Amino acid sequence: MQDVIIIGGGAAGLSAALLLGRSRRSVTVIDGGQPRNAPAHGVHGFLTRDGVAPRELVRLGRADLAQYDVRVVEGTVVGAQRLDGGFRVSLESGDVLDAARILVTTGLVDELPEIEGLSDRWGKDVAHCPYCHGWEIQDQAIGVIASGSFAAHQALLFRQWSPNITLFLNDEPRPADVEREQLAARGITVVEGKIARVRAVDDAVNSVELTDGTSHPVQALTVQSRVVARAAFLTGLGLVPTPNQFGETLESDETGLTAVPGVWAAGNVTDMKATVLASAQDGANAAVAINMDMMAQELATALAEHQADTAAVPPEESLGVPVG
Repeated sequence: MQDVIIIGGGAAGLSAALLLGRSRRSVTVIDGGQPRNAPAHGVHGFLTRDGVAPRELVRLGRADLAQYDVRVVEGTVVGAQRLDGGFRVSLESGDVLDAARILVTTGLVDELPEIEGLSDRWGKDVAHCPYCHGWEIQDQAIGVIASGSFAAHQALLFRQWSPNITLFLNDEPRPADVEREQLAARGITVVEGKIARVRAVDDAVNSVELTDGTSHPVQALTVQSRVVARAAFLTGLGLVPTPNQFGETLESDETGLTAVPGVWAAGNVTDMKATVLASAQDGANAAVAINMDMMAQELATALAEHQADTAAVPPEESLGVPVG
């Protein structure tokens, strides 16, 4: 039985594996090879690695693990169950792995509005986070596609990166009066009507076309996705994601511990706002919590054994006094 199985091999999972490996724990990282940021050209805001390709960051992270008792398994987890003293994880391949603790770092899946051509540009010139990709589309004609109640806020946020912002309501409710005044004050155009398609020319977003036949030129787009935690394999443990206004995530405490003792979560799967750098730190925090939890259990076991051994020795013998 391994000490820890980490399900998910992105920034959070690899960071946790590094810290646990350095704590002399035996660790297996299971990676399904579908990182949330795979479509993006680069990871931004990560000190010393700004602009690195997502898969290159994973490669570098795996290389850091080579000197420790950490192995990486390519595969998809389809189930998990509790064992006496730990857990069993089942892979799509039919393999099973056992460990005393589980850390879930599988991230999220972004569900986009059903607009023709939108998903093709996701992670390229269709962004969702200005702090991650705003610099790359600064001063361009940016279209904000309304999706949920934060559309006006998103348009106002991206206004910091460009003076040319258009909010496409896409048949979502109109902004409240106070929001309309704020949008007008920042020179943001509001376009009503249903979006028919996003058109790209020469591998770049070119325009947003409405069902009424009108076309609006843009150079980049942003939209708030609905996020879904990759956690279906945890239902056997009675652990299911919690719905929220943006989709669903796993609930955990400040250490990453979920409602199931022995199971932690870190990164986007439990915090949709976490950047890649924040997810890496989240994984490290969870690793410390897991190691401390295992240390406490090991101490309790050792103390019980020590007390049992002490109780089995006659008092005179324990003091070195001859008996008989």
